[in-house]
Amino acid sequence: MAVVTLSEMMEAGAHFGHQTRRWNPKMSRYIYCARNGV
Repeated sequence: MAVVTLSEMMEAGAHFGHQTRRWNPKMSRYIYCARNGV
């Protein structure tokens, strides 16, 4: 699997913005990172 950077995801239009408290624990393997509770 290729290593993807945050800037590449932003260029591709990846979705981000849900609050961390709303995350489903089963989706943790697909979540790249969390910043300031988002």
